[in-house]
Amino acid sequence: MQSILYALLPIFLLIALGYFFKRIAFPDDSFWAHADKFTYYVLFPSLLVYKLSTANLDGVDGFAFVSTALITIVIISVLLVVLNYFAFLFNGPSFTSVYQGATRFNTYVFLALVDALYGDGGLVLAAFLITFLIPTLNVCCITVFAFYTNSEKVNFQAVALSIVKNPLILACLFGGGLNYFALSLGESIETTLSILSSAALPLGLLSVGVGLHLNHLKEAKMELFVALFFKLAIFPMVIFFAARSFGIEGLPLMILVIFGAMPTASSAYILARQLGGDMKLMSSVITLQTLLSIVTISVILQVITP
Repeated sequence: MQSILYALLPIFLLIALGYFFKRIAFPDDSFWAHADKFTYYVLFPSLLVYKLSTANLDGVDGFAFVSTALITIVIISVLLVVLNYFAFLFNGPSFTSVYQGATRFNTYVFLALVDALYGDGGLVLAAFLITFLIPTLNVCCITVFAFYTNSEKVNFQAVALSIVKNPLILACLFGGGLNYFALSLGESIETTLSILSSAALPLGLLSVGVGLHLNHLKEAKMELFVALFFKLAIFPMVIFFAARSFGIEGLPLMILVIFGAMPTASSAYILARQLGGDMKLMSSVITLQTLLSIVTISVILQVITP
């Protein structure tokens, strides 16, 4: 348990440092807006292209690996819809925030934690996984908004376009393509990407901290606890048993469980704002999940680690 905490603590200290910078307004808000965009469009794509293009994926059952995550998302989605209909009875905007909180994952935290715990081998598997899960979860969340908010702003064509243009997905496909066809970008370009990659994780984690809103936690309610319980406890448990049913073990199993235990994505707030979700609830879910996940991930990894 102690060794796992030591590996995770620097990740969450960087997030805390980002929140501290936000509180003292250093640098100002405009800096973090540009930094987040730079990380999203340049640094993380560089990381993904570099790692995937030079990776070794031999011995990994990619179909079972990805299918496990997709099946888990379906199970969690069905459970939430059924329970909301018969038990929770949350209003439409609140349910969309609960759903996002229970299913989406923070890419920056996911990649940083996997890198800290398992290095390049784990990072490559994580990148391979998000290539399929980012578009899947985007479609699922937009579908939920379409059914639960009756928002005229829901546009599946725009969603499809955003997926096609997503720099993280494009980077994964490009890096994976280079790997598959045994192509090289050349030593100079690979070295450049390596240098850019080294800045991706720390700056991404600082941005996560900047996005936290502790003041919204005062308005905690039942919806918040449901989103927390499903994402930090139910999701990792379901994905663990789904993976074992596929015969997945070792490093791929650990990556899947870490994915399942991730706090929800910071971008969930943007979607809630654009499509009529409960923004304060969404902000509370993002913040509290991020704060609690260091404990829940540590406990989960301690339980399943051989």
